[in-house]
Amino acid sequence: MNTRKALLLVASHFAVAAAGFAGGIYALPILIAPAAPTAEEIKAATAQTQFTGQFKRDLKDSDALHWGEGVVSLSPTAISLTGKLAPGPDYKLYLSPEFVETEADFNRLKRNMVRVGDVKTFENFVVALPANIDLTRYTAVIVWCETFGQFITAAKYR
Repeated sequence: MNTRKALLLVASHFAVAAAGFAGGIYALPILIAPAAPTAEEIKAATAQTQFTGQFKRDLKDSDALHWGEGVVSLSPTAISLTGKLAPGPDYKLYLSPEFVETEADFNRLKRNMVRVGDVKTFENFVVALPANIDLTRYTAVIVWCETFGQFITAAKYR
């Protein structure tokens, strides 16, 4: 086998392995995601809504693989989404004192934010709000991919 053919085989095998790895990163969260909250669970979570916001696809750092859309509702006990998120691993829900729509702004303000909890579903979610978090101290809710340091979406609620 000549050198050119060997290099071509190595390159093609590397490309296939990289594509498989990338596909696995994208598909695994979808495959292991729990069932989305039912309409009744969303209704219960939004019964005492104090604030609402809107996740939109057209934020600065949102793109074809990192986005959210729908209505986010905040109550004294839970934060819920009636809508969809792009699937991905290790999503965290944060409250921020300022609205952000870029990774740079998120990283700049992260020390002033509070992490509420994990987002494990991609169509609707309900995340319990810890009792020690005061919603009035913040103005925006953010979904962030912790593993890859990737901005997903945000909504201003006050």
